[in-house]
Amino acid sequence: MSAPPADDDPPDVSDLVDELEDLDDVVDDPDARRRLDELKHLAGDIQEGGAFGQVIYGFDRHDAAEAVLGALLFGIPMAVEGGTNEAGAFVASNPALLAGSLAATVAVVHGVLYVAEFQDVRVADPFFGFLPRRLVGVLAASGATAAVLLTAWGRVSWTDPWLAACTVAVALTPMAIGAALGDILPGS
Repeated sequence: MSAPPADDDPPDVSDLVDELEDLDDVVDDPDARRRLDELKHLAGDIQEGGAFGQVIYGFDRHDAAEAVLGALLFGIPMAVEGGTNEAGAFVASNPALLAGSLAATVAVVHGVLYVAEFQDVRVADPFFGFLPRRLVGVLAASGATAAVLLTAWGRVSWTDPWLAACTVAVALTPMAIGAALGDILPGS
């Protein structure tokens, strides 16, 4: 267990969730583990002064819907702007820049979710033991939204799959940032 907070730093829900996560290392009984998970989710649902200051734990369909909405808010301008197609054609001819752009997108989204501390976002049940579900969910929601939106509005043609994928990757950057913000700022 972690040490209690100093007298000048009163305990909050974040401290409670930390303590519950420490129990994960010592609880082996499946029923007790299920009850511990329920307590962690309950602690994460407790609001501390509105949307900000909540502990965000897990990633569900509500979070995915918020991510899609955030992606749309940032993505609609990308879908109507011709520069997206020009940038897509440019990175299609420069695969190293495409890879750098995608890596930067993942880094920025990770920063928005876990580093910037807009909310206290916790990693719950990561894929393969290390890939945060929220990061994967936000990137998947924004990627799918980008592909569907650009295709539906005739901004990409999949007759040239490489160019279409590169154009979607260009739109993915702002859409993923919007998806991350849309997911965590409501505080769910």
